[in-house]
Amino acid sequence: MNIYEEYQKKLVSAQEAVKIVKDGDWVDYSQCCSFPEALDAALAARKEELQNVNVRNAISMKPIQIVEQDPNQEAFTYNLWHCSGIDRKYVDQGRAFYSPMIFRNCGSYYQRKFAPVNVAMISVAPMDKHGYFSYGLTNCCMQEMLDAAEHIILEVNPAMPVIYGMEGDHIHISEVDYVVESDCGLCLAPNGAPSALDQKIAEHIFPHLYDGITLQIGIGGMPNALGGLIAESDLKDIGMHTELMSDGYLRLYQSGKITNKKKTLNKGKGVFSICTGSEELYAFLDHNMDILSAPMRYVNNPETIRQLDHFVSINGCIAMDLYGQVCSETSGIRQISGTGGQLDFVTGAYMAEHGQAFLAMSATYQDKNGQVHSRILPKFTEGDVITTPRTQAPSIVTEYGIAQLSGLSTWQRAEAIISIAHPDFRDALIHSAQQQKIWRRSNKR
Repeated sequence: MNIYEEYQKKLVSAQEAVKIVKDGDWVDYSQCCSFPEALDAALAARKEELQNVNVRNAISMKPIQIVEQDPNQEAFTYNLWHCSGIDRKYVDQGRAFYSPMIFRNCGSYYQRKFAPVNVAMISVAPMDKHGYFSYGLTNCCMQEMLDAAEHIILEVNPAMPVIYGMEGDHIHISEVDYVVESDCGLCLAPNGAPSALDQKIAEHIFPHLYDGITLQIGIGGMPNALGGLIAESDLKDIGMHTELMSDGYLRLYQSGKITNKKKTLNKGKGVFSICTGSEELYAFLDHNMDILSAPMRYVNNPETIRQLDHFVSINGCIAMDLYGQVCSETSGIRQISGTGGQLDFVTGAYMAEHGQAFLAMSATYQDKNGQVHSRILPKFTEGDVITTPRTQAPSIVTEYGIAQLSGLSTWQRAEAIISIAHPDFRDALIHSAQQQKIWRRSNKR
């Protein structure tokens, strides 16, 4: 039987494919843009037939039907490695549950059988002439998840770009149980316009950048603001090594700033592990020989990052305290995102020769009642999860400047951190620092 005959033999409807799921199963949708939209809808339609089915995913970009159609979780429980805005609402409503992890370790949870997979359902690019399907926008820990799966269903999406990878980037028709064809569009991420605060924060970071750096940035307004500054600057020969590729990088490629020529590892190749963004970004990546996807265990491994001289990591955070502890995933006990790769990149950037890491946030935020709060706190006491411990806290950036914390004693840290707080909160923070015995008498006020 040739590959086309095998394809036709395994080609079924989404409704037929999901019949393989039984009570008590763990079903894995992988992460981000590998979300199998047609299969999710078909599985949700079986809510009256099934009990205690756990579904695992991360960074949902579209409404998840096994959640939407089963609000009381009578059939399905939704579990998340990382949270998007949609996921945050599900968690707030008690309709989804976060699974703590560090991204570089995520694949090992499947390998070590901590994360069982009875049925894997993923979206892939159409089959090539050799019988292979590209995983496209999601490398991440896809291969480890599929290797752990008892059954595999592919949802073939003609919109999925073919992306070359170092490894773990494709699967053969002989390795799957069913194939489903779908015309669902790919998940798209909004390309947030930078705010005035985003611009100010980016302007503080920009002077620390120079020709030949390898850059890792997250997603959102501040990275977009920084990308704009770089695109309009004289900087050149920038490299890309990032867990998540977004439209911020697209602008840098289009402006000729990214060449990857100066990288000391994977020279001439931009490297990412997951991607989410616009249709323009996805079209840019399709069959692009200049860019490679790679597993998260490689991209986020501090030992990998260590080999990238002049590495610069820039990520966001939610709050910090006067000891230098950083929270990037919860607000009190409310789950906002996840640990993700922040600690991976903070660690790796420190290990890299000439490496730099920046964690950025606005100095304040406004609650739903219009009250303004400081993101810099005397100490964490409301259940906030510490993402980056004080022993590894790098440079923290707000619209008021940068506080470089490595090597500082407690009183030095308190002074540096308070200097980037909103002026209206500084006296209160100084008072708290004095009570906490981390304010030297001769410190500046």
